[in-house]
Amino acid sequence: MTSKLTAEFVGTLILVLFGCGAAVLGGEQVGQLGIALSFGFAIVALAYGLGPISGGHVNPAVSLGVFLAGRMPAVEMVFYWVAQFAGALAGALILMGISGGHEHLGQNGWGPGYGGEFGVGAAMGFEVVMTALFVAVILGSTGPGAAAGFAGLAIGLTLAAIHIVGIHVTGVSVNPARSFGPAVLVGGVALGQLWLFIVAPAIGAVIGALPFRFGLLEAAKPPVDERIDTTLRGAT
Repeated sequence: MTSKLTAEFVGTLILVLFGCGAAVLGGEQVGQLGIALSFGFAIVALAYGLGPISGGHVNPAVSLGVFLAGRMPAVEMVFYWVAQFAGALAGALILMGISGGHEHLGQNGWGPGYGGEFGVGAAMGFEVVMTALFVAVILGSTGPGAAAGFAGLAIGLTLAAIHIVGIHVTGVSVNPARSFGPAVLVGGVALGQLWLFIVAPAIGAVIGALPFRFGLLEAAKPPVDERIDTTLRGAT
C-alpha cells in the first residue's frame, strides 16, 4: 500500500506542477493548446510510469469511478484520496515557490473576470459531462478486452481534448485534487468556488462508472467457437 500511495502522491504533484505550471509559467507563450497538451502529456507519462504501481489514478474522481466499477475497495479509495489531495497541494506549493508567489496558480473558476466568463450552470454542466466521459474512457481502456499497452495514450489524449474544449469555461478540473491545491493557496474567489470542482467531478464519476458496474459497457466476448479454437491452439 505504501508504494501505491507514494505513487499517487508523486503523480498528482507532477500533474499539478506540469499542467498548472504550463499555464502559469508559459501560458502566454504556448497558449491554450500548449496548456492542454501539457496536461495530456503529463497523464500519458504518469499512466506508463506509475500505472504499474498504483494504476495511475492521480484524481479522486477516477478513484471513485474505479471503486464504483467494482475494481477497488472503499478503504483503498479513501487512502488514495488523501495521497492525491496532499500531492496536489505539494505541487501547487512548488509552483508557487518557482513563480515567486504568483497570484495565478492555474486555479479553476467561472463567472466575471475568469476565462470566457461562463456562468455557474455552464461550469457545472461542463465538469459533470467531461468527467463522466473521462472516467468512461479510463474504465473502458483499462478493462477486460481493451487493447494492451494503449490505455495511457487514450487517457492522455482524452484529457488534452477536454482541455482544448473547456479551458475558457472553467480552466478544466475533472479532478478535485487538481483544483484543491491551487485554490487553497490562492484563496479568495478560487477557494469559494472550489465546491463546484469537488461536487461536479464526483457526479460525473458516478455517471461514467455506473454503466461499467452494471455491465452496460463491457467488451464484447468472442464467439464460443473462436474461444475454443484459441484455447486449442494455445494448448498445442
